Amino acid sequence: MQNSIFSDMRILLILTLLFTFQKAEAQELKEFKAMVVTAESLATQAGVEILKKGGNAVDAAVATGFALAVTYPVAGNIGGGGFMVIHLADSTDITIDYREKAPLKAYRDMYLDKKGDFIPELAQEGILAAGVPGAVAGMLYALEKYGTMTVKEILEPAVRLAEDGFKLPFSTAQSFNNYNQVFSKYPSTKKIFTKPGGAFREGELFVQKDLAATLRRIQEKGAAGFYSGETVDLIVKQNKELGGLMTAEDFAQYKAVERKPVKGTYKDFEVISMGPPSSGGIAVIEMLNMIENFDLSKIKHNSSAYLHLLAEVMKRAYADRAEHLGDPDFYKVPVSRLLSKKYAETLAFSVRDTATPSALVLPGNFDDKESEQTTHYSVLDEKGNAVSVTTTINSGYGCKVVAEGLGFFWNNEMDDFSAKPGVPNQFGLIGNLANAIEPGKRMLSSMTPTIILKNGKPYLIVGSPGGATIITAVLQVILNVLDFNMNVKEALSALRMHHQWKPDEIQHEKGITTEDDWKDLEVRKHKRGRVRVLGLIEAILVNPATGLATGASDPRGSGLASGY
Repeated sequence: MQNSIFSDMRILLILTLLFTFQKAEAQELKEFKAMVVTAESLATQAGVEILKKGGNAVDAAVATGFALAVTYPVAGNIGGGGFMVIHLADSTDITIDYREKAPLKAYRDMYLDKKGDFIPELAQEGILAAGVPGAVAGMLYALEKYGTMTVKEILEPAVRLAEDGFKLPFSTAQSFNNYNQVFSKYPSTKKIFTKPGGAFREGELFVQKDLAATLRRIQEKGAAGFYSGETVDLIVKQNKELGGLMTAEDFAQYKAVERKPVKGTYKDFEVISMGPPSSGGIAVIEMLNMIENFDLSKIKHNSSAYLHLLAEVMKRAYADRAEHLGDPDFYKVPVSRLLSKKYAETLAFSVRDTATPSALVLPGNFDDKESEQTTHYSVLDEKGNAVSVTTTINSGYGCKVVAEGLGFFWNNEMDDFSAKPGVPNQFGLIGNLANAIEPGKRMLSSMTPTIILKNGKPYLIVGSPGGATIITAVLQVILNVLDFNMNVKEALSALRMHHQWKPDEIQHEKGITTEDDWKDLEVRKHKRGRVRVLGLIEAILVNPATGLATGASDPRGSGLASGY
């Protein structure tokens, strides 16, 4: 069943790709003083509404996040988690970790059978796959500390969308219908997201009363309206009935964490991104550090030479990701070593004219040892505050179970742990002991919300969904802008590739390069992998001369960039 669902999603993405690439070409880039870019138009409008009322970028980002939980349930959420990267106009950089946690009753071998073999279904579908959600705690932490508006004001657009309903776009209606069979397995999901004897249609009003009531409690009581009281009572009841592990204690103990940003430089730019338990920021900076040792001005974009270089750089970064990255509260991550220019120079020196087999690419030896249905949004206000947020429930619609009486989907983030060292998760990612399951631990992530500064001011705000492919999609958009001088629309429209060390193949979007270039890559000993859609970038690019911004929502989706 899981494979058929993923096949349906790939078909939908490919169809969307065909229509929206043409739409993107017709869109004119407009400049704004302040703007929001998301994968869903109503959520973008919710964020812009807050900006127009005088809210700052953090206010708008939080309003956008809650709106996505209503209008984009395939990935937007209050039942999952995420990461927020903030650059304030006073040059303060902040990263907030509200990644999900393993329940306190979780244990290392919980997804293994009696023979010690991994049972992937247990970690991917059903309530046992869910981690303790952090989205509400994280967004409200950001609002309280760095926002200017009240919880009541910020949640009003989301509450209105849930209570009054919104007209289903074609893609959402079709997505619900495609999941009808799996949704029907779970009564709490079936009663909201299926239509007995019929199908959802584009344009019909979709009302979510349970979710509206849940959001109202948050609006009235803040985080306590989610992590205690009636909401938690219903959560605990459902977990007991379905064999889940989450308890009231899990919710009482959950806290968002403000962490030290990971930072690097690339040429004349500063890179600010999310550190562990996200692997994305370290991996992107490590790859940029390697690429800095090559002269891209002499390499044609998406030529065989360029794709070869990217593949070799990606292999080395993903090998380090597998070995060294995990929850820093449980494992000492060698951040400074991984971000070292000297270490990157050593890795770059190992790149040859032919491919290095993945089996021979080993993680750095240091002495001090997400379906891809995530969503990203980028926000800029007119004062120069910038926010980059990536949030997720992991697979499309998470574990497929709706919280009974509460109206939101549970995540299936437990699959992001290394259930068994050396065994890949649903995204084919290999992990090690640094990312083993432990009670109360945050699972490793590939989310890569990133802000690029030029002369100390926001220049590019960027991020993507895509599970294992997030990191490489973000890398390529950064290079498209900084090295190939593309505007934001061109940078997002350009075709992309992906290599994650194992499997040892170049995955790619159709038409990324010529057949002659593929022949050259094969001569270089690269393997041509599967064709797939890679990432769904939402980005803002600021003109340093005027301070005005242009933004784009990836043409592979149907999002919206808007502002004033």
